[in-house]
Amino acid sequence: MTVRVGVIGAGMIGQDHIRRLTEVVTGATVTAVTDIDAERAAEVAARVGATALPTGTDLIDSPVVDAVLVTSWGPTHAEHVLNAVAAGKPVFCEKPLATSAEDCLRVVEAERAHGRRLVQVGFMRRFDAGYRQMKEVITAGGIGTPLIVHCAHRNPTVPEAYTSRMAAQDTAVHEIDVLRWLLDDEIVSAQVVTPRATSKRFAHLKDPQIMYFETAGGVRVDLEVFVNCQYGYDIQCETVGEDGLVRLPDPAAVGVRAAGRHGTAVQQDWKGRFVDAFDTEFREWIASVEAAVEPTGPSAWDGYAATVITDAAVRSLDSGGAVVTVDMKPRPALYGGTA
Repeated sequence: MTVRVGVIGAGMIGQDHIRRLTEVVTGATVTAVTDIDAERAAEVAARVGATALPTGTDLIDSPVVDAVLVTSWGPTHAEHVLNAVAAGKPVFCEKPLATSAEDCLRVVEAERAHGRRLVQVGFMRRFDAGYRQMKEVITAGGIGTPLIVHCAHRNPTVPEAYTSRMAAQDTAVHEIDVLRWLLDDEIVSAQVVTPRATSKRFAHLKDPQIMYFETAGGVRVDLEVFVNCQYGYDIQCETVGEDGLVRLPDPAAVGVRAAGRHGTAVQQDWKGRFVDAFDTEFREWIASVEAAVEPTGPSAWDGYAATVITDAAVRSLDSGGAVVTVDMKPRPALYGGTA
């Protein structure tokens, strides 16, 4: 079976995923594309022999679409995901699942009413080989009970449109999701403090930020978010346990000895750093659709949890650094909970 995918949103990430589905992943074809810019949708669709459709509703209802990929503007995500669930079609939604916790819960409730999982959220860190190795070590008890996690998320620069709140909502959200998965533990509080600001930032931006999280099991997490570090895109994660520690490896790179120095190149953007994770993410999603089984990647509940936790981090930032309790609903049984 070839899975016929309809894509809602033909911007940068949408076009990259269309390339991935047509050139990298087997078992999939892109059959329909829509975008708020009709000309762009037509151009992108023509490249892969797909049909350009006027709206997301038209695409979801199309008989030539088996599964839906949502890569449109964040505030439109909930509407498209809800429509896909109502149509009974598997849907992959790039983060965020929705821009409010309330809309995330609407998706969760719609999926519960449907009776099985249809939604996967695009947190690609879970598909990175290094993070998966860390998960195996932690789950197998290789470092004993986890106690502390140290993380860093650094970008060389960000555009002027990037705001202080986006450090949690757009940047730290990836660590928030992957840490919940790595530790199999829920985050119950968040705190954001701002050290001395870099002179390399735009004046409106608080950068860097240090975020502190505590899990239900008592693990303490510190996360440095520094989006104007200048030197490259650098993702670090180290989990310290009672019997040892496990550290995320840096991407493989050759060592160069020249001009009296020995070093390796540093990735400059997220696309290069996580290209393999994106590919694996879509291979596994397409395989689940083809087999007519529930997706194994991040769920609608994970999308909700990430939004609630980032909301708490934003409230802490706005308050000047108060510790904010994460107000999360009980996890439904559909997602492995008891509610």
